[in-house]
Amino acid sequence: MDNIWLQIALAVTMGMMLFFLFPKAKQWMEHGPRAQQGDWMAAVIPLLAVVGFVLLLIMLV
Repeated sequence: MDNIWLQIALAVTMGMMLFFLFPKAKQWMEHGPRAQQGDWMAAVIPLLAVVGFVLLLIMLV
């Protein structure tokens, strides 16, 4: 229990971050750009590339 003050400070900091960032994130979600037709494919292709690379590394070990 040496670092109880550090844990308290961390909890207060995280609480303040949530308190100040949540309204802005809500506004971004409401007024942000909407997804277009090819946006999902543009996100899926790099994700599949990363998964394939990780599987290749696993198979090489």
